[in-house]
Amino acid sequence: MWRWEQSGLQLVPESDEMARLRRGAGGLLPWLSLLCVILDLHLDGLLAASHAEIDNHLEMGRKLLAAGQLAEALTHYHSAVEGDPNNYLTYYKRAAVYLAMGKFRSALPDLSKAIELKPDFLALQTHPGHEEASGQLQRATELEVHLQDAQAAFERQDYGSAIRFLDHVIELTAWDPEARELRSESYLQIGDISKAILDLKPTTKLRSDNRAAFMKLSKLYYMQGEHEESLNQVRECLKLDQDDKDCFSHYKQVKKLSKQLESAEEYIKEQRYEDAIEKYKAAMKTEPSVHIYTTKANERICHCLSKSKKSPEAIATCTEAHQQDPSNLFILRDRAEAYILNEELEKAVEDYQAAKELDGENEEIKEGLERAQKLLKQSHKRDYYKILGVKRDANKQEIIKAYRKLAQQWHPDNFQSEDEKKEAEKKFIDIAAAKEVLTDPELRQKVDAGEDPLDPENQQGGGGHSQQWPFEFNPFSSGNYHFKFNFN
Repeated sequence: MWRWEQSGLQLVPESDEMARLRRGAGGLLPWLSLLCVILDLHLDGLLAASHAEIDNHLEMGRKLLAAGQLAEALTHYHSAVEGDPNNYLTYYKRAAVYLAMGKFRSALPDLSKAIELKPDFLALQTHPGHEEASGQLQRATELEVHLQDAQAAFERQDYGSAIRFLDHVIELTAWDPEARELRSESYLQIGDISKAILDLKPTTKLRSDNRAAFMKLSKLYYMQGEHEESLNQVRECLKLDQDDKDCFSHYKQVKKLSKQLESAEEYIKEQRYEDAIEKYKAAMKTEPSVHIYTTKANERICHCLSKSKKSPEAIATCTEAHQQDPSNLFILRDRAEAYILNEELEKAVEDYQAAKELDGENEEIKEGLERAQKLLKQSHKRDYYKILGVKRDANKQEIIKAYRKLAQQWHPDNFQSEDEKKEAEKKFIDIAAAKEVLTDPELRQKVDAGEDPLDPENQQGGGGHSQQWPFEFNPFSSGNYHFKFNFN
């Protein structure tokens, strides 16, 4: 025989002595009666504990929902539903949390279950909660229809309609990741990467371990030329799983390119233009297929060449960069400066004018145009660089060397006739004047700004240099010519 052990409600073998006692006490019936009583008491205790636990979950869910801790509230409502799957209010309250989280597709089955368990749930309009349930069910159904319409439009490649349907969905449930992901993809299909990014970004917080979204964001930023933000996003992916092969591979590519571009810009700040050019060329090799990086590199190489006074090479590179990016006023600015160095002043004025049309309020462009126009006007009168035959970036030693060579060539003693002597005297004075102006830093700065410091029209009273033109030409009897320059 077997008997129940009350303490654990387990069947254990019954001893012979117990069997005799049982038979002596009147047989099997009293034992069965006792067993039923014990079971009833135990089950009543379990049910009481279960109801108390469910009530606790509901109360905790209510408090957390009121505090805005939706995910935590949802956990308690899950437990309440599992503990009492026949209570319509537990389904309704869980649906309310789903709706607050924007998960209307999850809310719909719970609302339907609440109505199934209590068919008069929506008919009892005397209770405010019933009216709310009716509205939420209608809202959830409406959103489901809009999402289905959006998905159908997307599948038939009608991305504009898909976006319009999704606009309505997201307006009512801003934090639904599925709707945002679909609208993001729709924006990508029509080429609006910026809006695609705006929709995709929140989904990284709305889904747990959303490495796919971080990876996609990183690639989108990368394609936009925003390599710093691309690096930030792929790092978030690796935080979730440092062994993710796709994320790590992309991370290495972005990291390498970012380092090259950042190093190049540091070199430019330090005026190490040759080093900057090498870094930008390396960056183009690292990423040859993304057009925006090639264009940016050419723009900056153009800038470096212009700053390092390599005018012919700068003009060629800037022209290529301008073809790639015609609306970039900085390329036009740098090419204009290269044209000035190369004595192509008309082209310099044209580039500055084109840059001003792109941005008429840019002070640097306005000043550059004014200077180029002055230089062009000055070139029609007296151009000290042309007189000596030197480039605008010539140093002092090159200027003096050119002066000595020309002074020797045009010294009046080298000529016999009076007409030749007079012509030589004129040229000699111009050569000497050019040398004096271009070896004086202050005067040369004025020349480079488009002014003629020896032009009487430009003379101003007070301070600094004051000059008279022409220089006094005073030959003396020995045949040597001396030039008196009236500088204070």
